[in-house]
Amino acid sequence: MLTAWAMLMSAISIEVAATAALPRTHSFHDPVWTAFVLAGYAASIWLLALVIQHLSISLTYAVWSGLGTAGIVAVGVVFLGERLDLVSLLALVLIITGVVVLNLHGAH
Repeated sequence: MLTAWAMLMSAISIEVAATAALPRTHSFHDPVWTAFVLAGYAASIWLLALVIQHLSISLTYAVWSGLGTAGIVAVGVVFLGERLDLVSLLALVLIITGVVVLNLHGAH
């Protein structure tokens, strides 16, 4: 079980890194960054497929989407110079809360 959670955290981290690298692909015209992004997405989905053998899909996807959303916002603010004001922060909290509630509600 602990291994499944570690794989899920790895999958989320890889997916966030791949998403953060998307602008560097220059609309998929830079082959090196394009390969990095595609490999990152493939690796993260592969790990996600392994995780759902041990954790419920509802729980897995709720954690995946909530932490993935928060992670890419954090990367955007810290490394990509994006702005996060109070309204944006509140919207992010609502998105994450909504995704988690919807996914966990579907599990019951």
